[in-house]
Amino acid sequence: MTYNASREHRDEPSQFALLRERRFAPFFWTQFLGALNDNAFKIGFTSLVTYEASSFAGVDAKTAAFVIPALFVLPFVLFSATSGQIADRFDKAALTRFVKSFEIVAMLIGGAGFMLHSAALLYLCTFLMGLHSTLFGPVKYAYLPQHLADAELVGGNGLVEMGTFVAILAGTLAGGAAAAAGAQGAMLLAALCVTLAIVGRFVSSRVPMSPAPQPDLRINWNPLDETWRNLKIAREDRAVFLSLLGISWLWFVGATFLSSFFGFAKEVLSANPDVVTVLLATFSAGIGLGSLLCERLSRGRIEIGLVPLGSIGMSVFAIDLFFASHALPTHSHLQSVSEFMGAFTHWRVLADLFLLAMFGGFYSVPLYALIQSRSKATHRARIIAANNILNALFMIASALMGVALGAAGVGIPGIFLITGLLNIVIAVYIYSLVPEFMLRFIAWVLVHTFYRVNRIDTQRIPQEGAAVLVCNHVSFIDAIVIMAESPRPIRFVMDHRIFRSRLVGWLFRHVKAIPVAPAHEDAALLEQAYTRCAQALEQGELVCIFPEGKITRNGEINTFRHGVMEILRRVPAPVVPMALQGLWGSVFSRDEQARTPRPLRRRAMSRLTLSVGEPLAAADATPQRLQEIVHALRGVQL
Repeated sequence: MTYNASREHRDEPSQFALLRERRFAPFFWTQFLGALNDNAFKIGFTSLVTYEASSFAGVDAKTAAFVIPALFVLPFVLFSATSGQIADRFDKAALTRFVKSFEIVAMLIGGAGFMLHSAALLYLCTFLMGLHSTLFGPVKYAYLPQHLADAELVGGNGLVEMGTFVAILAGTLAGGAAAAAGAQGAMLLAALCVTLAIVGRFVSSRVPMSPAPQPDLRINWNPLDETWRNLKIAREDRAVFLSLLGISWLWFVGATFLSSFFGFAKEVLSANPDVVTVLLATFSAGIGLGSLLCERLSRGRIEIGLVPLGSIGMSVFAIDLFFASHALPTHSHLQSVSEFMGAFTHWRVLADLFLLAMFGGFYSVPLYALIQSRSKATHRARIIAANNILNALFMIASALMGVALGAAGVGIPGIFLITGLLNIVIAVYIYSLVPEFMLRFIAWVLVHTFYRVNRIDTQRIPQEGAAVLVCNHVSFIDAIVIMAESPRPIRFVMDHRIFRSRLVGWLFRHVKAIPVAPAHEDAALLEQAYTRCAQALEQGELVCIFPEGKITRNGEINTFRHGVMEILRRVPAPVVPMALQGLWGSVFSRDEQARTPRPLRRRAMSRLTLSVGEPLAAADATPQRLQEIVHALRGVQL
């Protein structure tokens, strides 16, 4: 499937069309039903021990709110490494059916626990459902890139994330309603969970065959040794590993909020269990909407520029939730949903939760898609397993932090504030290590705030392998625009003077831009630039050069210099000519009558065009030939 980067000119259906295709739909509904069952069980169990603790001898309600999620994620720590190997070793459709059969057994135990009011059986079921999710996790995220094209990954991941959180919402409603049904609540929960497990097993029988990428893999059954090996595999690509850490941090944040909702409703909002359902529904709707919007905001591509946007929004609304929680009226009784919704101050709380979750969707979907696209197919499931291990560790850390802060007298709003501030620290740390995220964010904001970009044949930018990109030089932001439209990182060859700027220089050094100077200024630096370009191409990277050597001063293309020939003489890679239009006359150009583009209003936004030509063999890529092609791409004849 070929992706045309211009949304206005592509004929691809929306992401929702995947729900009509067998390669996606049975898998989607299988994971949906599993997530729904997980949450119906956990919410029902948590609600019972929070509001009917007397029915469960020896169970402390406050501790149970953190123990239940911790017990659920414990199998991720113990067995993720093994499950990742199994997912790479066996057909994923067969594994899916096995996991769903296992779910039926687990829910029979859980059903017995509800009927007998046995905390021990319910804790055991919680652990077994965590094991169920541990086994299915690598299968789930390794399945998508096996059946979806690269251009469908963001949309597919968005649907999965949306479906997961809609399932959380549905499970919350079902589990909460069943738990609140008085004497019949335990029976209803038991029947619901077993029925969902059986239906999930039936749907899984329609999941299509998914051949194992490494059927001869020898499984290492030592979980500690294999866990360490999986983490080492993940660390081979720095961006992938830090994406794993970023996703795990999101699970830390999510676990902190979700596990606090029952206490937040009872102690801070003075509300009954039905209001917990409203909070969880709001949170789930937010992250579901954010996940779906990713496909539109990124135009079907893997747009990691959305990740910093997501982290900013998460911190802003987590911090505001702290202040909103201190502006609430006091009540002498637990409010019903109608009473809660009737107070305007409560709508601020709901808005904070919704927007925090929505920005969490912006944050998570591109990270999942990046991991799937940049991981080796033969190791993908094990890298997902490494992600699950890290997720589990972060979620356990979240539970420990919640218990420790609660013991220290910190209220739930204070926990929200600390989480929001920690999110800022973690974001700064990750983006300092991989500035590619921030540069893509800057590019995304620039392009989506001030410009409308018309993309012509941008699918010609290679998805993999070495290539030299050649483009005319119109403005100071040419590199940022090209970066925003590229499916993968680019090594830009840039004037050495740019690197003297403390901030801009730091950013471009960390994305491995290559400084260059004219021979009469610094011949040694010029030769070093050619060598570094050759090394990058030998490693299969993209290198972008502006052959004019300087930004145009009149809007016309300057004569292309021979630098590109020097690069190709060392490594004869394919050359992809490109042309930019629409930046001349902007404040970013050297036009003496430069104007600032007007933001946000769609009709007032300036139009840019990035046109990409057919790749040329190195032998055909002379400066004159390249200049002729770039002129033609701009619609100008020499």
